[in-house]
Order: sequence, then C-alpha cells, then structure tokens
Amino acid sequence: QVQLLESGGGLMQAGASLSLSCEVSGRSISAFNMGWFRQAPGKEREFVSAISLSGRSTYYRDSVKGRFTISRDNAKSTVYLQMNDLKPEDAAVYYCAADVWRDYCSFNTYEYDYWGQGTQVSVSS
Repeated sequence: QVQLLESGGGLMQAGASLSLSCEVSGRSISAFNMGWFRQAPGKEREFVSAISLSGRSTYYRDSVKGRFTISRDNAKSTVYLQMNDLKPEDAAVYYCAADVWRDYCSFNTYEYDYWGQGTQVSVSS
C-alpha cells in the first residue's frame, strides 16, 4: 500500500523560509511523478509544484516561481518543497501527491493517485 507522509509545516513570519518533506512508502518513488498542492480555508485545492520521475523537469504555479523549489531524492524516497520569502497568501494545508500513470506532470488534482494527509503552513504578516 502506497503511503505519503508530509512533514515540516509550521507557523512562520512573512519573509521566512520553510522546507516541507514528503516521504513515500509502499512503492518506489521513482515510479511516480510527484506534486505539491495546497488548500486554504474556503478555497479549492490548488496546484503548487510538480517534478518528473527523474527530477529533470519541474513546474510551478506563477505565484511561487522564484520563491519555491521542488526537488526529489529517489534514494531517500522523499520529495521536498523549499519555500522562501513566504507570504501570507501562502498559508494553507500543503499536500503531496503521487501520479503513477502519466508520462507528464499534471497540474490537476484528479490526475493524482495517492495523497498525503497534509501539513499546515501558517504565515503571519
């Protein structure tokens, strides 16, 4: 059974940095394109970033480009999201997700097969 476990969330001040991790178990992470999504209260879950199987291709939503960096370490079965210069609008529950079927990185929640339980990121202004 595939399981994803996020960690690293917390309460930060605007401008600070935070790193999230997502450990995958139950199947080799190298089989998955991986994504990070977030959901703020009262809003739909939205795409944040994605990384291809090999890690050579990465994608970001416009509002986090230049501030967030996604990476993966297949040997550690872990994907990371480094978040710099946090803004109050980045506050949300962050979820990692794994897609086993597609040969491209999807920006859509419905195209991901496995999800973590989420980790809360709060940003004070």
